Amino acid sequence: MSNGDGGGRNDLRMPDDDEVFAEVVEMLGANRVKVRCADGKQRTARIPGRMQKRVWIREDDIVLVEPWDWQDEKADISWRYEKSEAEQLREEGHLRQAE
Repeated sequence: MSNGDGGGRNDLRMPDDDEVFAEVVEMLGANRVKVRCADGKQRTARIPGRMQKRVWIREDDIVLVEPWDWQDEKADISWRYEKSEAEQLREEGHLRQAE
């Protein structure tokens, strides 16, 4: 089923209940990055072992993070969007434009 606009819309992975959109703002090294989350908070996010060397994360990438229950200023990255997917999320209004 198509939404009628003719642009090849992909079904993108959307955040689960405990996940939020985030933008990578700084690479910290040691499998850690600083992210600005959609809820307005900056967090230190960890790149899990299953993503290391398989999914390359760079500054300005849009990712899904799962904030830690016990330490809200930290999170785990659970997904990285391709550039085209991030553009689609912005067009559909899921992401605010960069300040």
